[in-house]
Amino acid sequence: MELAVSDLRIEFGARVLFEGLSFVVERGDRVAFAGKNGAGKSTLMKCIVGQQEPDRGRILMPKHTRVGYLPQEGIHISGSPLLEELLGSVGDVARMQEEVNELSDELQNTAVDTPRHAELIEELGRLELLLRDRGAEALKPRAETILRGLGFSETDFGRDCGEFSGGWQMRLALAKLLLQEPEVLLLDEPTNHLDLQSQRWMEQYLRGYRGAICMISHDVALLDSLVNRTIALHHGRAEEYAGNFSYYLKESRVRREALQRAAKAQRKEIEKTQAFIDRFRYKATKASQAQSRLKQLAKIELIEVDEEEAVMNFRFPPPPPGGATVVTLQKVSKSYGNIHLLHEYDLRIEKGDHIAIVGVNGAGKSTFTRLISRTEDPDAGIVEFGHHTKVAFFSQTHADVLNPALTVLECVEQAASRETRPLARNILGCFLFRGDDVFKKVGVLSGGEKSRVALVCMLLHPANFLIMDEPTNHLDFQSQEILQQALAEYPGSYCIVSHNRSFLDPIVNKVLEFRPGCPPRLFYGNVTQYLEKIEADAQRNASSPSAQPVAASSVKNRQTARRERAQERERMARVIRPLQKELEEVENSIAKHETRKEEITNELGDGLTPQDADALRRLTEEYQQIDRETEELFTRWEELSMRIEHLLNMPQAKEGGAAS
Repeated sequence: MELAVSDLRIEFGARVLFEGLSFVVERGDRVAFAGKNGAGKSTLMKCIVGQQEPDRGRILMPKHTRVGYLPQEGIHISGSPLLEELLGSVGDVARMQEEVNELSDELQNTAVDTPRHAELIEELGRLELLLRDRGAEALKPRAETILRGLGFSETDFGRDCGEFSGGWQMRLALAKLLLQEPEVLLLDEPTNHLDLQSQRWMEQYLRGYRGAICMISHDVALLDSLVNRTIALHHGRAEEYAGNFSYYLKESRVRREALQRAAKAQRKEIEKTQAFIDRFRYKATKASQAQSRLKQLAKIELIEVDEEEAVMNFRFPPPPPGGATVVTLQKVSKSYGNIHLLHEYDLRIEKGDHIAIVGVNGAGKSTFTRLISRTEDPDAGIVEFGHHTKVAFFSQTHADVLNPALTVLECVEQAASRETRPLARNILGCFLFRGDDVFKKVGVLSGGEKSRVALVCMLLHPANFLIMDEPTNHLDFQSQEILQQALAEYPGSYCIVSHNRSFLDPIVNKVLEFRPGCPPRLFYGNVTQYLEKIEADAQRNASSPSAQPVAASSVKNRQTARRERAQERERMARVIRPLQKELEEVENSIAKHETRKEEITNELGDGLTPQDADALRRLTEEYQQIDRETEELFTRWEELSMRIEHLLNMPQAKEGGAAS
């Protein structure tokens, strides 16, 4: 067991979030925390790491268990270079390395035949093996690999952490956790700040992670790829599902239907029993039976089925008719200072295009959406709408300009047209504003709630060209499905910036990729097909004879590997050499003891007389003392021999002979 949640209760005012919540996380588990927005998934993670105290219950874990937590947002680091900050986060390795150095110095000044010498040897061996297990010698190469995988470039390694934006700060926080390798890794929406390539890299990296992983995510493709257990939080209870996330979604419906059938059968049985009681309770011949059934009825534990919220759907307002060309870019250039995003770029978006816009953060995706919506002008070139193109644009910044004095419903009705205003209440329900939620003031909403209000305002605006920048970031699965279904039925054109593969794949037919320093590339097909194509291209380029930089990198990797193996052998030798030295000294002592025993035996056999009683007693006592010491030496010899043999049989020692 790495972690156990026992009888947890958390309440906020009159609302009980958890009651009697219990589950166990084992080493190697891949767990998804599921549940609707507000079910308490993030709160549960905060309780596990001690950021929030439960009203009742305990979080149990073994003494050695380290828990790493990545929140959704709110991390800012500054004051140190990127790579230095990452390496400094692995404090336990640095402390162990410092302790090894101190113990090694002490060992040099400690007599071999003292108890402290043996203690130092044992402690050094334990620490060296721990450092090997943590990959201490390969720490810097691992740190660099993780940073590159998460999208940082080598030129970023020396930059101050404070220069990076919020999304990159979260990537750094994730990099720290991956380098530290805690026994339990808690990830709350880890893909929110990652582009597709970084997501794919993280997914591959986490597959080989040695510890347990608990994850909250709205990316079904990621969850299906990683998790093998789902813990669903619902009305303060935890239900477990052994399988990936799609299995949970399917099995939860099956369980609910079975519970509904059982509850229906129970109601019928209760009604039947109540009818018998009502009919015969005052009839003398049946009164005892009626009383008996009345007692049985009182003992029945009712099967409760939580009321299921009605599944809501919406359709986009009918788009006004438009021309065959939606928008045209002619020799468009755009820069911010020394950062050149577009240079004389040409593109035509046509009627029926459903485009996913992907790429690393900072490559220009959001800027591009502002250009094609004509809310921002290019530095050079022309952005021209087609005949009767009507745009509806959702940007993350739109949430910041909502009127805080209006209620949610007033804000949406104000943005809607006369035809779509009657739909406002229904669409708000689709995006998690239900009941009295629609009467909340915009000013008291969270950032995610404001983003959803801005999205609804955009959806109610009649248009034939939709532009959306990360529309699913604050939506639960049901809301994502509603939006996805509406887009699938939408007859107009759209461009969507998103890294959510499971959301995009069924609804896009083109992918526009942005890369720093390169013109955008257009691919036909969905996101999965795009990823397969660029990965196939990368493999083809890697195997090409002309790929000299790759070959040079391969040589460098082999040289690094050889250097790391040599360092590993040297570290092993530092442990083995003192043991071998002590073994040699023990063998010499055994030889001296055996020689002296033989000498005593010869003296005793030389015909000592009774008058030599003192000499006889002295020789006998010496022989017994040497015999006892010899036994102790043989015991130590066996211990040392077994330890050295164990170390020599380790793979790192076999590669080249650690004790040579």
